[in-house]
Amino acid sequence: MSDTADQAPVPAPAGAQAFTFGEPTPVLDSRGILDYAECWQNGRYYEPPVSLSGLARTTRSNPTLQSGLLFKRNMLSLTFKPHPLLSRERFNQLALDWITFGTAYVERRNSVTGAPLEMLVPLAQYVRRGVVPGEFFQVRGHREEHAFKPGSIFQLRDADVDQEIYGMPEWLSAVQSALLNESATLFRRRYYNNGSHAGFILYLSDANVNDGDVDAMRQALKDSKGVGNFRNLFLHSPGGQKDGIKLIPISEVAAKDEFSGIKNVTRDDMLTALRVQPQLLGIVAQNSGGFGDIGKAAQVWAAMELAPLQARMTAINEWLGMDVIRFNPFTVGTAGT
Repeated sequence: MSDTADQAPVPAPAGAQAFTFGEPTPVLDSRGILDYAECWQNGRYYEPPVSLSGLARTTRSNPTLQSGLLFKRNMLSLTFKPHPLLSRERFNQLALDWITFGTAYVERRNSVTGAPLEMLVPLAQYVRRGVVPGEFFQVRGHREEHAFKPGSIFQLRDADVDQEIYGMPEWLSAVQSALLNESATLFRRRYYNNGSHAGFILYLSDANVNDGDVDAMRQALKDSKGVGNFRNLFLHSPGGQKDGIKLIPISEVAAKDEFSGIKNVTRDDMLTALRVQPQLLGIVAQNSGGFGDIGKAAQVWAAMELAPLQARMTAINEWLGMDVIRFNPFTVGTAGT
């Protein structure tokens, strides 16, 4: 047999390949968290259509969102008139629960004669509406369950188009913007901790570099990571080629330019959902003209946003049969009384 026949066939060189990934996901073509025909129930009470603990964590993911919610709570508290049945401290909890979750609860405690004695505010995150009308439960885990006295709980809820059991917060449409804003901040932190670059490819094709040198280079790169470790790396390769080692950055320019754009766009989305002017939240204008007169902005916001919130909260008075929820007129410089 000839030498030519003993040689294995030489495989053809692999060709270049290209592919795409990260296809956009349409919102309307998939089942979302709000596409519930009804709330699930376990035989005793209904579960909320969205995770209330998840909403609570989302409010802490972004300063604009949390600041807007607290601003609304503070304005309601500022104009609230305390009542012997409901203190300002308990009203603050009531207002914050309602603005955050779109649902809040008040519990009426009666005296032995049946007259109202005090109004308590159970945390809305843990209250569930019972299947039987008038029943409510406080649930703190699978084993801790407290049943309120039937008829003693009033549920203050925002209307929802998908179900009539629980209210949904008005800022729910801005959840994705809040999470994207948080992701941009976390990416920026990693970008800074990584030495102000988004990563790189170290291309090594020098034949004079052996495996031991590669291991040493790998360890040196690992030791140079972390905050404050901006170190230079020396490599000596006698007889090496000019382009034997290349450092190729990955999307470094894009990582710098996209951060501010994402932060600004998502901030505007949250301000729109909250319906609060930016100057009222302490946001600094980027243009020379600014946002305008803050006093006039506060008066317009009070007339178009605060007054409707106050009117909706007076539904508690209709259930209780007396005016417990009362408000002072809002003016710039109002002091709580």
